[in-house]
Amino acid sequence: MFSYYLQLGLRSLRRNPMLTALMVMAIGFGVAASMTTYSVFRATSRDPIPQKSDVLYNIQIDNWGPENTKEGEPPPALSYKDATALLRANKAKRQTVTYPVGVSVIPEDPSRMPMRQGAYATGADFFPMFDVPFLQGQGWTRDDDEKHADVIVISKSLNDKLFNGGPSVGKQVNLDGHLFRITGVMQDWSPQPVFFDVPNTSGFNEGATVYVPLTRALDLRLPNNGNNNCVKDPGEGWDNYLRSECIWLSLWAELPSKADAQAYRDFLTGYAAEMQRSGRFSWAPNVRVRDVMDWLSVQKVVPRESQVSLLVSLGFLVICLVNTIGLLLAKFMRRAPEIGVRRALGASRRDIYAQFLIEAGTIGIAGGLLGLLLTGLGVLSVGLVFPDEVARLATLDPTLMLLTLTVAIVASVVAAFYPTWRAAQVQPAWQLKSN
Repeated sequence: MFSYYLQLGLRSLRRNPMLTALMVMAIGFGVAASMTTYSVFRATSRDPIPQKSDVLYNIQIDNWGPENTKEGEPPPALSYKDATALLRANKAKRQTVTYPVGVSVIPEDPSRMPMRQGAYATGADFFPMFDVPFLQGQGWTRDDDEKHADVIVISKSLNDKLFNGGPSVGKQVNLDGHLFRITGVMQDWSPQPVFFDVPNTSGFNEGATVYVPLTRALDLRLPNNGNNNCVKDPGEGWDNYLRSECIWLSLWAELPSKADAQAYRDFLTGYAAEMQRSGRFSWAPNVRVRDVMDWLSVQKVVPRESQVSLLVSLGFLVICLVNTIGLLLAKFMRRAPEIGVRRALGASRRDIYAQFLIEAGTIGIAGGLLGLLLTGLGVLSVGLVFPDEVARLATLDPTLMLLTLTVAIVASVVAAFYPTWRAAQVQPAWQLKSN
Protein backbone atom coordinates (compact mmCIF):
# COMPACT_ATOMS: atom_id res chain seq x y z
CA MET A 1 0.00 0.00 0.00
CA PHE A 2 2.89 2.35 0.66
CA SER A 3 3.96 2.36 -2.99
CA TYR A 4 0.35 2.91 -4.06
CA TYR A 5 -0.07 5.88 -1.71
CA LEU A 6 3.28 7.22 -2.87
CA GLN A 7 2.11 7.08 -6.49
CA LEU A 8 -1.10 8.89 -5.55
CA GLY A 9 0.90 11.52 -3.69
CA LEU A 10 3.28 12.15 -6.59
CA ARG A 11 0.38 12.37 -9.00
CA SER A 12 -1.33 14.90 -6.73
CA LEU A 13 1.83 16.99 -6.46
CA ARG A 14 2.17 17.15 -10.25
CA ARG A 15 -1.47 18.17 -10.52
CA ASN A 16 -0.83 21.47 -8.66
CA PRO A 17 2.80 22.41 -9.44
CA MET A 18 2.57 26.00 -8.17
CA LEU A 19 1.09 24.98 -4.82
CA THR A 20 3.62 22.18 -4.54
CA ALA A 21 6.49 24.56 -5.31
CA LEU A 22 5.31 26.99 -2.63
CA MET A 23 5.24 24.23 0.00
CA VAL A 24 8.64 22.87 -1.03
CA MET A 25 10.13 26.36 -0.87
CA ALA A 26 8.59 27.06 2.53
CA ILE A 27 10.04 23.84 3.95
CA GLY A 28 13.38 24.28 2.17
CA PHE A 29 14.00 27.87 3.23
CA GLY A 30 12.85 27.28 6.81
CA VAL A 31 15.00 24.20 7.27
CA ALA A 32 18.03 25.78 5.57
CA ALA A 33 17.92 28.85 7.81
CA SER A 34 17.71 26.78 10.98
CA MET A 35 20.37 24.26 9.91
CA THR A 36 22.82 26.96 8.82
CA THR A 37 22.67 28.71 12.18
CA TYR A 38 22.68 25.36 13.96
CA SER A 39 25.94 24.45 12.21
CA VAL A 40 27.56 27.51 13.80
CA PHE A 41 25.98 26.91 17.20
CA ARG A 42 27.06 23.26 17.14
CA ALA A 43 30.65 24.16 16.29
CA THR A 44 30.94 26.80 19.01
CA SER A 45 29.23 24.84 21.78
CA ARG A 46 30.73 21.39 21.29
CA ASP A 47 32.99 19.60 23.75
CA PRO A 48 36.55 20.27 22.49
CA ILE A 49 38.08 17.26 24.26
CA PRO A 50 35.21 14.83 25.02
CA GLN A 51 37.46 11.97 26.09
CA LYS A 52 38.88 13.99 29.01
CA SER A 53 36.73 17.06 29.55
CA ASP A 54 35.45 15.74 32.89
CA VAL A 55 38.94 15.27 34.38
CA LEU A 56 40.61 18.51 33.23
CA TYR A 57 40.09 21.49 35.53
CA ASN A 58 40.80 25.18 35.24
CA ILE A 59 42.08 26.76 38.44
CA GLN A 60 41.11 30.22 39.69
CA ILE A 61 42.09 32.20 42.80
CA ASP A 62 40.80 35.62 43.74
CA ASN A 63 43.95 37.68 44.26
CA TRP A 64 42.21 41.00 43.56
CA GLY A 65 39.55 41.15 46.23
CA PRO A 66 35.79 41.73 46.02
CA GLU A 67 36.16 45.42 45.13
CA ASN A 68 37.91 44.51 41.87
CA THR A 69 35.83 41.51 40.75
CA LYS A 70 32.32 41.17 39.39
CA GLU A 71 29.62 39.13 41.11
CA GLY A 72 32.16 37.34 43.27
CA GLU A 73 33.84 35.65 40.30
CA PRO A 74 37.64 35.30 40.63
CA PRO A 75 39.83 36.63 37.80
CA PRO A 76 40.03 34.29 34.78
CA ALA A 77 43.81 33.83 35.06
CA LEU A 78 46.52 33.64 37.72
CA SER A 79 49.43 35.78 38.82
CA TYR A 80 52.95 34.44 38.49
CA LYS A 81 53.22 34.06 42.27
CA ASP A 82 50.11 31.89 42.54
CA ALA A 83 50.75 29.85 39.40
CA THR A 84 54.29 28.90 40.39
CA ALA A 85 53.31 28.18 44.00
CA LEU A 86 50.59 25.78 42.87
CA LEU A 87 52.96 24.11 40.42
CA ARG A 88 55.50 23.53 43.18
CA ALA A 89 52.82 22.05 45.44
CA ASN A 90 52.24 19.35 42.78
CA LYS A 91 48.81 18.27 44.06
CA ALA A 92 47.46 16.98 40.73
CA LYS A 93 48.21 13.95 38.59
CA ARG A 94 49.33 16.37 35.89
CA GLN A 95 49.33 20.15 35.78
CA THR A 96 50.50 22.83 33.41
CA VAL A 97 50.76 26.61 33.30
CA THR A 98 50.38 28.31 29.93
CA TYR A 99 50.66 31.75 28.40
CA PRO A 100 50.81 32.89 24.74
CA VAL A 101 53.99 34.32 23.28
CA GLY A 102 54.92 35.66 19.88
CA VAL A 103 58.19 34.46 18.36
CA SER A 104 60.00 34.89 15.08
CA VAL A 105 61.37 31.76 13.43
CA ILE A 106 64.58 32.62 11.59
CA PRO A 107 65.27 30.16 8.73
CA GLU A 108 68.80 28.87 8.13
CA ASP A 109 68.63 30.18 4.58
CA PRO A 110 69.58 33.87 4.90
CA SER A 111 67.58 34.67 1.78
CA ARG A 112 64.34 33.80 3.55
CA MET A 113 62.57 36.29 5.78
CA PRO A 114 61.87 35.55 9.47
CA MET A 115 58.41 34.10 10.07
CA ARG A 116 56.28 35.43 12.92
CA GLN A 117 54.56 32.50 14.64
CA GLY A 118 51.93 32.09 17.32
CA ALA A 119 53.35 30.16 20.25
CA TYR A 120 52.68 29.05 23.81
CA ALA A 121 54.99 28.77 26.78
CA THR A 122 53.87 25.75 28.78
CA GLY A 123 55.00 22.67 30.70
CA ALA A 124 55.82 19.09 29.78
CA ASP A 125 52.46 17.85 31.11
CA PHE A 126 50.61 19.92 28.50
CA PHE A 127 50.96 17.28 25.79
CA PRO A 128 49.75 14.14 27.63
CA MET A 129 47.10 16.14 29.51
CA PHE A 130 45.46 17.41 26.35
CA ASP A 131 46.11 14.33 24.18
CA VAL A 132 48.15 16.30 21.66
CA PRO A 133 48.73 14.06 18.59
CA PHE A 134 52.31 13.70 17.35
CA LEU A 135 53.63 12.86 13.88
CA GLN A 136 57.27 12.69 14.97
CA GLY A 137 58.90 12.37 18.37
CA GLN A 138 57.12 13.55 21.48
CA GLY A 139 56.89 16.43 23.91
CA TRP A 140 59.75 17.35 26.18
CA THR A 141 60.05 15.90 29.69
CA ARG A 142 59.59 17.28 33.18
CA ASP A 143 63.34 17.00 33.53
CA ASP A 144 63.66 19.41 30.60
CA ASP A 145 61.36 21.81 32.47
CA GLU A 146 63.52 21.63 35.58
CA LYS A 147 66.73 22.11 33.58
CA HIS A 148 65.26 25.07 31.65
CA ALA A 149 66.24 23.23 28.47
CA ASP A 150 66.25 24.82 25.01
CA VAL A 151 63.69 22.43 23.51
CA ILE A 152 60.52 22.98 21.50
CA VAL A 153 57.62 21.22 19.84
CA ILE A 154 56.53 22.49 16.43
CA SER A 155 53.44 21.89 14.30
CA LYS A 156 53.23 19.99 11.02
CA SER A 157 52.64 23.21 9.08
CA LEU A 158 55.81 24.80 10.45
CA ASN A 159 57.77 21.59 9.86
CA ASP A 160 56.60 21.67 6.24
CA LYS A 161 57.90 25.23 5.86
CA LEU A 162 61.25 24.62 7.55
CA PHE A 163 62.09 21.04 6.58
CA ASN A 164 59.72 20.28 3.68
CA GLY A 165 57.83 17.87 5.93
CA GLY A 166 60.84 15.64 6.50
CA PRO A 167 62.24 14.23 9.76
CA SER A 168 63.20 17.09 12.06
CA VAL A 169 63.40 15.64 15.59
CA GLY A 170 66.78 16.58 17.03
CA LYS A 171 67.29 19.45 14.61
CA GLN A 172 67.56 23.03 15.77
CA VAL A 173 65.32 26.02 15.14
CA ASN A 174 66.30 29.64 15.65
CA LEU A 175 63.69 31.54 17.67
CA ASP A 176 64.48 35.24 18.05
CA GLY A 177 68.20 34.48 17.96
CA HIS A 178 68.11 31.51 20.36
CA LEU A 179 68.59 27.92 19.18
CA PHE A 180 66.05 25.31 20.30
CA ARG A 181 66.18 21.56 19.73
CA ILE A 182 63.02 19.96 18.32
CA THR A 183 61.70 17.08 20.45
CA GLY A 184 58.50 16.47 18.50
CA VAL A 185 56.35 17.46 15.56
CA MET A 186 52.66 17.45 16.31
CA GLN A 187 49.75 17.42 13.94
CA ASP A 188 48.14 20.80 13.26
CA TRP A 189 46.21 20.62 16.52
CA SER A 190 43.80 23.33 17.60
CA PRO A 191 40.75 22.16 19.57
CA GLN A 192 37.75 24.43 19.12
CA PRO A 193 36.81 26.08 21.39
CA VAL A 194 40.40 26.67 22.58
CA PHE A 195 39.46 25.68 26.11
CA PHE A 196 42.95 25.97 27.61
CA ASP A 197 43.32 29.66 26.66
CA VAL A 198 39.89 31.25 26.70
CA PRO A 199 41.02 34.56 28.29
CA ASN A 200 43.29 35.34 25.32
CA THR A 201 41.36 33.82 22.42
CA SER A 202 37.71 34.19 23.49
CA GLY A 203 37.60 30.50 22.65
CA PHE A 204 38.58 30.51 18.98
CA ASN A 205 41.77 30.89 16.95
CA GLU A 206 43.79 29.06 14.31
CA GLY A 207 46.17 27.43 16.78
CA ALA A 208 49.84 27.83 17.64
CA THR A 209 52.76 26.38 15.69
CA VAL A 210 55.43 26.52 18.42
CA TYR A 211 55.48 25.35 22.06
CA VAL A 212 58.38 26.20 24.36
CA PRO A 213 59.03 25.29 28.01
CA LEU A 214 57.59 27.81 30.45
CA THR A 215 60.80 27.87 32.47
CA ARG A 216 62.90 28.73 29.44
CA ALA A 217 60.42 31.35 28.24
CA LEU A 218 60.63 33.06 31.62
CA ASP A 219 64.43 32.95 31.50
CA LEU A 220 64.32 34.67 28.11
CA ARG A 221 61.64 37.07 29.38
CA LEU A 222 59.40 36.33 26.42
CA PRO A 223 56.60 38.88 26.74
CA ASN A 224 53.00 37.83 27.14
CA ASN A 225 51.27 38.00 23.76
CA GLY A 226 47.80 37.88 25.31
CA ASN A 227 45.80 39.77 27.90
CA ASN A 228 47.63 41.36 30.78
CA ASN A 229 45.35 42.63 33.55
CA CYS A 230 46.56 44.47 36.63
CA VAL A 231 44.67 46.19 39.44
CA LYS A 232 47.60 48.53 40.01
CA ASP A 233 50.80 49.50 38.25
CA PRO A 234 53.33 46.67 38.68
CA GLY A 235 56.26 49.03 38.29
CA GLU A 236 59.15 48.93 35.86
CA GLY A 237 61.04 45.80 34.92
CA TRP A 238 60.45 42.06 34.53
CA ASP A 239 61.09 41.21 38.18
CA ASN A 240 58.48 43.68 39.39
CA TYR A 241 56.06 42.23 36.87
CA LEU A 242 56.57 38.72 38.24
CA ARG A 243 56.08 39.94 41.83
CA SER A 244 52.91 41.86 40.97
CA GLU A 245 49.27 40.81 41.20
CA CYS A 246 48.87 41.02 37.42
CA ILE A 247 47.05 37.99 36.00
CA TRP A 248 48.33 36.43 32.76
CA LEU A 249 48.87 32.70 33.35
CA SER A 250 46.38 29.84 32.92
CA LEU A 251 46.69 26.80 35.17
CA TRP A 252 45.08 23.46 34.33
CA ALA A 253 45.10 20.34 36.47
CA GLU A 254 44.25 16.75 35.57
CA LEU A 255 42.22 15.20 38.40
CA PRO A 256 41.01 11.68 37.54
CA SER A 257 38.10 11.45 40.02
CA LYS A 258 35.56 13.67 41.74
CA ALA A 259 37.31 12.90 45.03
CA ASP A 260 40.57 14.17 43.56
CA ALA A 261 38.82 17.33 42.38
CA GLN A 262 37.35 17.92 45.83
CA ALA A 263 40.73 17.31 47.46
CA TYR A 264 42.33 19.85 45.13
CA ARG A 265 39.54 22.33 45.86
CA ASP A 266 40.18 21.91 49.59
CA PHE A 267 43.91 22.39 49.04
CA LEU A 268 43.25 25.53 46.98
CA THR A 269 40.99 26.93 49.68
CA GLY A 270 43.70 26.23 52.25
CA TYR A 271 46.28 28.00 50.08
CA ALA A 272 44.06 31.09 49.78
CA ALA A 273 43.46 31.00 53.55
CA GLU A 274 47.22 30.94 54.10
CA MET A 275 47.56 34.01 51.86
CA GLN A 276 44.90 35.69 54.01
CA ARG A 277 46.75 34.85 57.22
CA SER A 278 50.01 36.14 55.76
CA GLY A 279 48.38 39.50 55.04
CA ARG A 280 48.55 39.26 51.26
CA PHE A 281 44.77 38.84 50.98
CA SER A 282 42.37 40.78 53.19
CA TRP A 283 39.32 38.76 52.12
CA ALA A 284 38.01 35.26 52.60
CA PRO A 285 39.23 32.51 50.25
CA ASN A 286 37.48 32.67 46.89
CA VAL A 287 38.55 29.88 44.55
CA ARG A 288 37.13 27.89 41.64
CA VAL A 289 37.96 24.44 40.25
CA ARG A 290 35.94 23.94 37.05
CA ASP A 291 35.99 21.22 34.43
CA VAL A 292 36.19 22.05 30.73
CA MET A 293 32.49 22.42 29.95
CA ASP A 294 31.73 24.38 33.14
CA TRP A 295 34.65 26.67 32.35
CA LEU A 296 33.42 27.30 28.80
CA SER A 297 29.91 27.96 30.08
CA VAL A 298 31.04 30.48 32.71
CA GLN A 299 33.25 32.24 30.17
CA LYS A 300 30.29 32.46 27.74
CA VAL A 301 32.36 31.11 24.87
CA VAL A 302 29.36 30.52 22.60
CA PRO A 303 28.91 33.84 20.73
CA ARG A 304 25.69 35.60 21.64
CA GLU A 305 24.96 36.25 17.97
CA SER A 306 25.08 32.48 17.40
CA GLN A 307 22.43 31.89 20.05
CA VAL A 308 20.22 34.74 18.86
CA SER A 309 20.45 33.76 15.19
CA LEU A 310 19.54 30.17 16.05
CA LEU A 311 16.42 31.31 17.91
CA VAL A 312 15.45 33.66 15.08
CA SER A 313 15.92 30.94 12.46
CA LEU A 314 13.85 28.48 14.49
CA GLY A 315 11.12 31.11 14.65
CA PHE A 316 11.37 31.48 10.88
CA LEU A 317 11.02 27.70 10.53
CA VAL A 318 7.85 27.79 12.64
CA ILE A 319 6.42 30.54 10.40
CA CYS A 320 7.24 28.45 7.33
CA LEU A 321 5.49 25.46 8.90
CA VAL A 322 2.39 27.54 9.64
CA ASN A 323 2.30 28.63 6.00
CA THR A 324 2.76 25.01 4.94
CA ILE A 325 -0.17 23.98 7.14
CA GLY A 326 -2.37 26.53 5.37
CA LEU A 327 -1.26 25.40 1.93
CA LEU A 328 -1.75 21.72 2.77
CA LEU A 329 -5.19 22.45 4.21
CA ALA A 330 -6.22 24.24 1.03
CA LYS A 331 -4.79 21.45 -1.11
CA PHE A 332 -6.40 18.60 0.84
CA MET A 333 -9.83 20.19 1.25
CA ARG A 334 -9.96 20.91 -2.48
CA ARG A 335 -9.91 17.13 -2.90
CA ALA A 336 -12.96 16.55 -0.70
CA PRO A 337 -14.95 14.96 -3.56
CA GLU A 338 -12.11 12.51 -4.22
CA ILE A 339 -11.96 11.67 -0.52
CA GLY A 340 -15.73 11.13 -0.44
CA VAL A 341 -15.56 8.68 -3.35
CA ARG A 342 -12.67 6.76 -1.77
CA ARG A 343 -14.50 6.54 1.54
CA ALA A 344 -17.66 5.35 -0.22
CA LEU A 345 -15.63 2.61 -1.95
CA GLY A 346 -14.42 1.31 1.41
CA ALA A 347 -11.35 3.34 2.33
CA SER A 348 -11.07 3.91 6.06
CA ARG A 349 -9.99 7.10 7.79
CA ARG A 350 -6.73 5.33 8.53
CA ASP A 351 -6.22 4.92 4.78
CA ILE A 352 -6.83 8.63 4.27
CA TYR A 353 -4.32 9.45 7.02
CA ALA A 354 -1.72 7.17 5.44
CA GLN A 355 -2.21 8.56 1.95
CA PHE A 356 -1.99 12.23 2.90
CA LEU A 357 0.85 11.86 5.41
CA ILE A 358 2.90 9.97 2.80
CA GLU A 359 2.13 12.77 0.36
CA ALA A 360 3.34 15.29 2.95
CA GLY A 361 6.47 13.20 3.42
CA THR A 362 7.27 13.47 -0.29
CA ILE A 363 6.95 17.24 0.02
CA GLY A 364 9.33 17.02 2.97
CA ILE A 365 11.88 15.06 0.93
CA ALA A 366 11.75 17.63 -1.86
CA GLY A 367 11.98 20.44 0.68
CA GLY A 368 14.87 18.66 2.37
CA LEU A 369 16.81 18.40 -0.89
CA LEU A 370 16.25 22.10 -1.50
CA GLY A 371 17.19 22.73 2.13
CA LEU A 372 20.45 20.83 1.66
CA LEU A 373 21.40 23.02 -1.28
CA LEU A 374 20.49 26.21 0.58
CA THR A 375 22.23 25.01 3.76
CA GLY A 376 25.41 24.43 1.78
CA LEU A 377 25.20 27.96 0.42
CA GLY A 378 24.43 29.25 3.90
CA VAL A 379 27.43 27.52 5.46
CA LEU A 380 29.67 29.06 2.79
CA SER A 381 28.21 32.48 3.58
CA VAL A 382 28.31 32.52 7.39
CA GLY A 383 31.49 34.60 7.19
CA LEU A 384 29.25 37.53 6.23
CA VAL A 385 27.65 37.39 9.68
CA PHE A 386 30.19 35.79 12.03
CA PRO A 387 33.91 36.46 12.63
CA ASP A 388 36.28 34.43 10.46
CA GLU A 389 37.57 32.30 13.34
CA VAL A 390 33.98 31.23 14.07
CA ALA A 391 32.71 31.01 10.49
CA ARG A 392 35.44 28.57 9.42
CA LEU A 393 34.17 26.05 12.00
CA ALA A 394 30.77 25.68 10.32
CA THR A 395 30.75 22.67 7.99
CA LEU A 396 28.16 20.70 6.05
CA ASP A 397 29.15 17.20 7.14
CA PRO A 398 27.17 13.95 6.70
CA THR A 399 25.61 14.35 10.14
CA LEU A 400 24.24 17.80 9.29
CA MET A 401 23.05 16.57 5.89
CA LEU A 402 21.13 13.71 7.49
CA LEU A 403 19.72 16.06 10.13
CA THR A 404 18.59 18.51 7.45
CA LEU A 405 16.66 15.82 5.56
CA THR A 406 15.21 14.41 8.77
CA VAL A 407 14.03 17.80 10.02
CA ALA A 408 12.45 18.59 6.65
CA ILE A 409 10.54 15.30 6.50
CA VAL A 410 9.45 15.38 10.14
CA ALA A 411 8.45 19.05 9.87
CA SER A 412 6.32 18.43 6.77
CA VAL A 413 4.61 15.41 8.32
CA VAL A 414 3.92 17.33 11.53
CA ALA A 415 2.56 20.24 9.49
CA ALA A 416 0.25 17.78 7.70
CA PHE A 417 -1.40 16.41 10.86
CA TYR A 418 -4.15 19.04 11.09
CA PRO A 419 -4.93 19.22 7.33
CA THR A 420 -4.99 15.40 7.21
CA TRP A 421 -7.31 15.24 10.22
CA ARG A 422 -9.68 17.70 8.52
CA ALA A 423 -9.56 15.67 5.31
CA ALA A 424 -10.33 12.46 7.19
CA GLN A 425 -13.48 14.05 8.63
CA VAL A 426 -15.06 14.42 5.18
CA GLN A 427 -18.48 12.72 5.12
CA PRO A 428 -18.76 10.50 2.03
CA ALA A 429 -22.57 10.62 1.90
CA TRP A 430 -22.68 14.42 1.87
CA GLN A 431 -19.95 14.62 -0.79
CA LEU A 432 -21.70 12.11 -3.05
CA LYS A 433 -25.02 13.92 -2.66
CA SER A 434 -23.58 17.40 -3.31
CA ASN A 435 -21.65 16.20 -6.38
